[in-house]
Amino acid sequence: MVTLNRIYTRTGDQGQTRLATGESVSKASLRVETYGAVDETNACIGLVRLHTADSDLDAVLARIQNELFDLGADLSTPIAPDEVPGKALRIIDSQVNRLEAEIDQFNGDLSDLTSFVLPGGTPAAAALHLARTVSRRAERWVVRLVEAGDIVNPAALKYLNRLSDLLFVASRWANDKGAGDVLWKSGATR
Repeated sequence: MVTLNRIYTRTGDQGQTRLATGESVSKASLRVETYGAVDETNACIGLVRLHTADSDLDAVLARIQNELFDLGADLSTPIAPDEVPGKALRIIDSQVNRLEAEIDQFNGDLSDLTSFVLPGGTPAAAALHLARTVSRRAERWVVRLVEAGDIVNPAALKYLNRLSDLLFVASRWANDKGAGDVLWKSGATR
């Protein structure tokens, strides 16, 4: 149980923050940037939900918001070489698999694509596209973290990759199941 009875601590006034392990790091560190982008994704999904309250998609997005907090906890807890499985909160493959099933479910309602889709259409679709692009940024930060030599839970990267796919499919679903998609017209303004 988390108890937040005091919001400001002043520990960040010098540009430092603490990871879940208690380790002090720069607020500009790759790890903090990574879970910060996950937090941004979550905030974007919160905005999406202003437009999805009465749809099948809303319950999926509500669960994803909770899972993004789990993902933030995962990324803010560096994996120790001697980590006991199950001790730290980590994203697991079944969460990735559930996203895949939901992608297939929503995609099954859509017409085939004949062009790239521009971000837009309904307010929900436009907001889903924004969430998709921010989740892709979070994914790129995870890749940077791995490339810098940090050990990252492989399921965390998979989760973000599937999440952006789900958000794309959901944006089409929110555009009247693809009928309201705004399609790219290559070279149309030349």
